[in-house]
Amino acid sequence: MKFNYGKLRGKIKEIFSTQEKFAKTVGMSTTTLSAKLNNKIQFSQNEIEKAVELLKIAKEDIPVYFFTTEVQESELRKDGD
Repeated sequence: MKFNYGKLRGKIKEIFSTQEKFAKTVGMSTTTLSAKLNNKIQFSQNEIEKAVELLKIAKEDIPVYFFTTEVQESELRKDGD
């Protein structure tokens, strides 16, 4: 399952200006952050908690930023038929 991190990317840019600054603050390399945002590896619970704190994300909004699934192209075609 792939997640859509578009809102998370926007929040990172809003608060930290760059992913590099956010990665450094959260304590991971930019390569690791990029891999997480591109669904190569998953965020751990601790990383999510730290990101939520740094980005001032409300607890009830966590699913929107971290657990919104990407719509697969095949699903779009199926619905459009």
